[in-house]
Amino acid sequence: MYLYELPTTGTISFADFCIDQSTDKIYANRILEATQARANIRTALKASKRTEDSAKDYLSLAKVLEDYIPLLRGLINCVAHDDIGLKMEPSFSWRTTLSNNILNNSPRLSVPGLYADLAFTLLTYGFTFSNLAHATVQSIGAYERDRTITEAQRKKKDEQLNVALGFLCKAGGVFSYITDTLLPEWEVNRGGGLNGFTRPPDLKQEVNTALVKIALADAQSLAIRKYLSKAAFESNVTPGPPLPKSHPSPGLTAKLHLECVSLYMSAKALAKASTGGEVSTEVRKYLTDKTAFHTALSHKWLGVEAGENGGAERAGDAVAFLVWAKKELEELKDSNLTLHFGKGDKEREKKGLILNELESTNTFYKYYKKVNDSLHFQPVPGQGDLQARIPAGVAAVQMRPYAPPAPAFGPGSLEDVQRQADALELGEQLPRSPTSPSSPPPKVATYAGAGSYF
Repeated sequence: MYLYELPTTGTISFADFCIDQSTDKIYANRILEATQARANIRTALKASKRTEDSAKDYLSLAKVLEDYIPLLRGLINCVAHDDIGLKMEPSFSWRTTLSNNILNNSPRLSVPGLYADLAFTLLTYGFTFSNLAHATVQSIGAYERDRTITEAQRKKKDEQLNVALGFLCKAGGVFSYITDTLLPEWEVNRGGGLNGFTRPPDLKQEVNTALVKIALADAQSLAIRKYLSKAAFESNVTPGPPLPKSHPSPGLTAKLHLECVSLYMSAKALAKASTGGEVSTEVRKYLTDKTAFHTALSHKWLGVEAGENGGAERAGDAVAFLVWAKKELEELKDSNLTLHFGKGDKEREKKGLILNELESTNTFYKYYKKVNDSLHFQPVPGQGDLQARIPAGVAAVQMRPYAPPAPAFGPGSLEDVQRQADALELGEQLPRSPTSPSSPPPKVATYAGAGSYF
């Protein structure tokens, strides 16, 4: 999975530009509370920056972000309904994660408006869950290749893979919410702050759609790993063909890899289509490498499918697909691969994935070539012929839609609903005027767009 470099942010005090315009001045403390919650985020991000990858506490960071989001949404709604006024348009300092520049490090930007801060906060929230998935997978290691592991231990590790997969699907939901809901609202909001401001790639719809696809593709790769974990463990003892009947379908395995290819390719195209700045070289390189890796594995498993289930007439196809996969894996082995196990671990990643897959592919190739040369004598087709026989991919995971929390205060909040309910109850208890015994109870105040926020 991709390991995101989390952004950092500067200090800000909402009291410097927010004015409580409510009748009873009920939001002054909430403004201070939002300032403190945001300061907690800044502290947590700075601490994470200084901590080694293996020791980062992404769960705690997610909780800090979750504490701030409803408070910021409360501020946005109160400003929209003039319960809170702005002395000036606020400006928030964020160091970007996805933007490229000459020095190839994360530039610091000043972004205007409350929506910009919400967008960067949610981006960070999505990155945090993606990195949490990465840390979870790192913690369990290459357990399928451990010959001493018990069946119960292996299943427990499988469940941890499921947990990581869930984190990625949740991250995808957050990125999708930014794309489909938050950015469009920002554009039409009267206080959106977009006049004259060019959004960085991090705040572009195309790039956030690419992030959705990256999260889903990374989750799909974990689903494949779990699908094959038992077979991978058993192959420690009896590697290669012929496959046992209990082995997962090689044809389905190939289609699962092909779906990864489709998602990574689409993400790369979206990242390249972004205007107003270029997505970082590292992200684009990651997408290129992952596309090549899963393409090679799809060809490997299409070859195994032809060799195991295609009968004599597809013996040549089995050899051809495996020759193709071998060539692609050899090229990947010799490249500057970034399949991202974390900084300093790229060489281990090469050995742990590429060399194992290359060895496995060679084993299948030698077996099917020997069978074809000695028994079936089928012609070995070229890559052009094989290309026409490649099926569509199959998705094994789905994005988990993100439902933002209700505003902590102001219009649309539970606090506001309760206040209106209390006012209604008070009105019903008041004695009616003796001069107008049939007067209706006082009306509860309503506001435009009630119940339709976000």
